[in-house]
Amino acid sequence: MKESSYHFVQKSLVGAMYISATFSLSMFMVMDKFRGRELIKANALITLAIFAAGFLLVFLFLLNAPSVYIRKRQSEIDKEVLFAGRYLLVKMQSGVPFFNALTDASQSYGVSSKYFKEIVDDIQMGTPIEDALDKAVEYNASHKFKMILWQMTNALKTGIDTTGSLKAVLDEITKEQVIEIKRYGKKLNSLAMFYMLIGVVVPSLGMAMFIIVTSFVSIQIKLTHLMIIVLMLAFMQFMFLSMFKSIRPNVNL
Repeated sequence: MKESSYHFVQKSLVGAMYISATFSLSMFMVMDKFRGRELIKANALITLAIFAAGFLLVFLFLLNAPSVYIRKRQSEIDKEVLFAGRYLLVKMQSGVPFFNALTDASQSYGVSSKYFKEIVDDIQMGTPIEDALDKAVEYNASHKFKMILWQMTNALKTGIDTTGSLKAVLDEITKEQVIEIKRYGKKLNSLAMFYMLIGVVVPSLGMAMFIIVTSFVSIQIKLTHLMIIVLMLAFMQFMFLSMFKSIRPNVNL
């Protein structure tokens, strides 16, 4: 983020102020129309409470933006960290110098290229390679990428073969990803059974039983009631899809 922490907090405060004020003013106009002007004092107190609660919630939400960016960077790196590491390994095993391998990775390899480019830019600005890698390890969001950079840093500082250390850590990351995929498969089996029961069987049988019961007791079902049921089912399906997506491991298959 290109702005300072002071300006970021200031912008979050101003944004929370505008959003909460707009929402609370809209609620006041709605209450004034439906509850009547004789309750204007009560409406004003409710509006102030809505403004205070909304301001606090929106401010905390906006203040959490850096954490969202960090998690996004971590997800991007974790998806390609294994292939990016193997790209470096192949380059160095073919005789390409370490810095040239980093430069090639920063110019040609997918989403990970911009993170390698940050390291290359630091080196080209005069930072020693070891210091640039230490900085990348300190400020990197991905634990797996940190493992690769840390092994390369140690190899450079101790003077040992960089390819051997890199191959060892890539093998370890491969084993971790295999374990994550197996764990995901077990979670997916149980979650799929739960989805079939709650998301498919219960709604279909429930709607059939509901229609049969209402026909016996002569309850009239309006289109509004059916639309509400459809919206509830759509929301439940969306929640299941979000749950499936959230437990998926960050592995680019």
